[in-house]
Amino acid sequence: MTGPLISARLSVLLSLVAGVVMWLAFPPVSIGPYAAVAVALLVMAQYRAPLKRALLTGFLAGIAFFGLLISWMEVIGIDAWLLLAGYCAGWIALVGIGTALVTRLPEWPVWVACLWVLQEALRGAIPFGGFPWGRLAFAQPDTSFGKIAVLFGQAGVTFALALAGASVVAAVIAYRAGHRPQFVAWSVLAAVVTIMPGLIPLPLEGDTVGGSSTAVVAVVQGGTPQTGMGAMDVRRAVLDNHVRETMELGRQIDAGTAPQPDFVLWPENSADIDPYADLEAAATISAAANAVGAPIIVGAVVEVPDNPDGVWNLGIVWDPATGPGERYAKTHPVPFGEYIPFRAQLEGLISRLDRIPRDFIPGDVPGLLDVGGILVGDVICFEVAYDDVVSGIIDGGARIITVQTNNATYAGTAQPMQQVFIERMRAIETGRTVAVAATSGISAILRPNGSYASYMGEDETGSSVETVQLRGQVTLASRLGSGPSAVASILAIGALIAGGSAVVIERRTRRNRLPE
Repeated sequence: MTGPLISARLSVLLSLVAGVVMWLAFPPVSIGPYAAVAVALLVMAQYRAPLKRALLTGFLAGIAFFGLLISWMEVIGIDAWLLLAGYCAGWIALVGIGTALVTRLPEWPVWVACLWVLQEALRGAIPFGGFPWGRLAFAQPDTSFGKIAVLFGQAGVTFALALAGASVVAAVIAYRAGHRPQFVAWSVLAAVVTIMPGLIPLPLEGDTVGGSSTAVVAVVQGGTPQTGMGAMDVRRAVLDNHVRETMELGRQIDAGTAPQPDFVLWPENSADIDPYADLEAAATISAAANAVGAPIIVGAVVEVPDNPDGVWNLGIVWDPATGPGERYAKTHPVPFGEYIPFRAQLEGLISRLDRIPRDFIPGDVPGLLDVGGILVGDVICFEVAYDDVVSGIIDGGARIITVQTNNATYAGTAQPMQQVFIERMRAIETGRTVAVAATSGISAILRPNGSYASYMGEDETGSSVETVQLRGQVTLASRLGSGPSAVASILAIGALIAGGSAVVIERRTRRNRLPE
């Protein structure tokens, strides 16, 4: 075909449907393969379409998708929710233009898949570090597509999903045009990309590269007295809750009903009172560590020396004998959540910014912590969505990943489960056990294949103790790092240039055919 597949009116409707279908791939619905279906629907709407139509349909699909996906942002404010959804939708609109261009090229389903990888790479970096939430890969821990992460990372998963969806459309076009060999080729490719990854083996056992093959890890979920925007207004109570649950774990250890852990993981903000400055907070944390006889990785908000306007979001290794030791400062604080860009210009306009009176200062080293002789890679909350944060700890030799998070602001929404899906995909990608501690849920211990070893839902309090696998071997995905994303992005840029040239040639040809 030389022109669009469907009419302008139908393409608008189809793009909205595509956005909704894409959302259904993610929690709370979680039908992962629908991401490929959504790409197919969008390709149908944008195939060789006029660029303005492609831009519009992409934006509408993006608004439908992100408006539903991050509806939990309404807790912060409807304006924040709509602005962020609109920003993300803008990237899908650009994919629409790109799709309209590259579908004019041979083997165009490959270039469409590259476009999706490029879009996710840019959206996850621009501006202020970007917002990678909603990558197609992050919906796939329970699908065959998800296993591709162990080979080619999250970019590889997104590429495969987009390629499968686009190949189906290419097969339909070839069939309608009577091109049987092309129909067979694209059909087979779609089937192979969808089915074959299910045969990829995922690691489950530990290894002795870097130490023992197993460890006993405890995760504590103490709960918060309240949720929403005021979840951490009662800081002392949140700390007391985590101390109480750790003390209870200590009694279980003494009674022999729980095994002795090598270390205990507390959530982000479990000590929202600076334990370096508050002697009472430090004493209660030390008492909890003594009760379990093991170091605790404590999530704490700490004053920055010589900077009264700044604070750190830390993971601190708290030893029962020596107290605070190694620590990790969050390297990727959330813009407008943990620090305010253009603070001087915005403070007088947006009253909610008063809730963030001081900026979180980013750390500058990966979260590698020696915890009782185990090299732990610590990640704090939303950082788990950023490739560079995760690759930094794996490159440094982390044998287990810990995620400290505080999702109490978004309790009762899809956000906590969406984050768990990301954490499950990181387990698959890195071949590492991932231990997750959340203040009010969801806490979990995830096996290296992304499955649950333990799970504590929202509104639960308590602890879980599991013997987990430690691994020092590095997956192919971790060895390749950003390579697959970079290659696909370069190919996408080349395809965009070639597609743009094809459009120029088409327009010149049409003008030359007009009667004088």
